[in-house]
Amino acid sequence: MIEILSRSAENVLGFRMTGKLHDEDYKHFVPTVDAVLTEHEKVRLLGWFDDFHGWDLHALWDDIKFATTHCTKADRIALVGDKKWEEWMAKVCKPFTLATIRYFDVEEIDSAWAWLEEPSQDG
Repeated sequence: MIEILSRSAENVLGFRMTGKLHDEDYKHFVPTVDAVLTEHEKVRLLGWFDDFHGWDLHALWDDIKFATTHCTKADRIALVGDKKWEEWMAKVCKPFTLATIRYFDVEEIDSAWAWLEEPSQDG
């Protein structure tokens, strides 16, 4: 399941991902991001992996499509989790986006939000 986090505001969106993701999750997630992009040139994303079990095949394809169609539309992505593989995944994702990606342990989620909420350097 993908759940939007209440701290989301303006062009900073946070999502909590739990269990195994399915196609239906992306039918809500992608339009939420796209709606923000109608108002803002770039989006900043927080992905919190909480008891996350990966993707089914269709959702994996949805994730790949999202990454390729939105690769220039995010300038910062914070990945939050408590497993070493999630930190590894942050490194694997880097070639698929122009965004700056940082990994934060779950205890550092407030720092992840603060990093995303910092004013932009380019104006």
